[in-house]
Amino acid sequence: MQLNLGFLVLSIIKITAILVYVYLLMAVLGHSSKWVKVAGVVAAFAVVQFALSFQSGNVRILNDFDRGLLFQAAAMTMCALGLNLIYGFNGQFSLGQWGFYGIGAYVAADVAYRWKVGDGRGLLVLLLGVIFFGIVIWGIGRLLTRLKGMPVLSQFTLYLIGAFLAGLLAVVIANAINPLIAPLFGTAALPGPLRSEAAMQVVFPIAIVLGGAMAAETAFLFGLPVLMLGSDYFGIATLGFSIVINALMLNSDTILPFPEMRGGQGMLDIPQMGVTAWFWGFVFMLLVIIFMRNLLHSSGGRAILSVREDETAAKAMGIDIASQKLFAFVVGSLFAGIGGGLYVLTTGTGFLSPGGFDFLTGFNPLIIVVFGGLGSMTGTITASFGWIFFLEGLLRVLLGQLGTEAPTWRFVLYPIALLLLMLIRPQGLLGGKEWGFLRPVLVRPRSHEQTQSAPSTAGQ
Repeated sequence: MQLNLGFLVLSIIKITAILVYVYLLMAVLGHSSKWVKVAGVVAAFAVVQFALSFQSGNVRILNDFDRGLLFQAAAMTMCALGLNLIYGFNGQFSLGQWGFYGIGAYVAADVAYRWKVGDGRGLLVLLLGVIFFGIVIWGIGRLLTRLKGMPVLSQFTLYLIGAFLAGLLAVVIANAINPLIAPLFGTAALPGPLRSEAAMQVVFPIAIVLGGAMAAETAFLFGLPVLMLGSDYFGIATLGFSIVINALMLNSDTILPFPEMRGGQGMLDIPQMGVTAWFWGFVFMLLVIIFMRNLLHSSGGRAILSVREDETAAKAMGIDIASQKLFAFVVGSLFAGIGGGLYVLTTGTGFLSPGGFDFLTGFNPLIIVVFGGLGSMTGTITASFGWIFFLEGLLRVLLGQLGTEAPTWRFVLYPIALLLLMLIRPQGLLGGKEWGFLRPVLVRPRSHEQTQSAPSTAGQ
């Protein structure tokens, strides 16, 4: 079968346009004028929204296939940025990012699904549970500052008991509140105000945030004892975590009390955002980029980087190595959970399968981070969009035109491309280069006159 050259040329144009779009967005965010930044962000949102909405006859700028790739790339960007924070900037080799991505996806999907069918307990239990466990983390943390020297496993036991009690309290309170709000859902034939489209549009971003929060708090519990291991052993432990999460997904209708997830058959009829999808996708992706950039340029970010460079030297300077590792791991998992929640509510399929979170696909964020460059936010963002649109979009379609089994060849091309990259450019495609807003802040050295006047000024 012949290749569709028209599709090839059009896809290359779209990929190039997307990379230019990312570059211009970073350049606008790095502008000195606040109004230029605001206007640039609004324009960046409007351009893609127009491309998604425009249709003249059979002509569309971004079709349904491109739309799915766009939201998948935005979600992958957040997931890969989280892994880059953990591995590229903090130096902790992790293979568990896909598991936290899956937690965010399933949590957001279940909250939205239950709300759609008139069951608000899913949102109530998770919201209260996340808040209560956050209070537990804060309270036990304050207690541990007074009880110096408590073993890590003992601390983990305290947090685990606190998590159980927080979850139990959340279930009790949610069951007490649910009868009060249940009449507001109405019935399928006569929907109430809480089952309206306006209510669903409010539930969607809440579900995504809860997915991220659930992933972050799970990362806190898991990382507390496991981060004591060395980097290689930590990578093996996180890989095991991802496999366990996938096994729970496959048995979610038997082992876990979630029959609506249907286990290995996959979850169906998941509500989708619709017209607000790009708004929330753009907002969450932008917030993750801005938060991570500002974090890395802060004193906390320098502490995270110091752990990667030399743990012994960082400890000698008074930096709490364990806290910095745990903090980076939790924040990176938060990004992954938000990305997973966004993915499942925006792709338009309404279907979620455990097969999308298996062993092989779990390496995607790691490959993207290595391609873009360890310790490069710009490289991660561009590699995420390039990876999805080129390998999962263009290459998959072109290989599909050669035969039904040909698309699986891309699983052979991935490691070959990665091997060639390691031989030719081991620092990644962009290395340590950053664009616009993501460039490091340059600190001007003090002039000779300022240096001489400093003592006299201090003595006055």
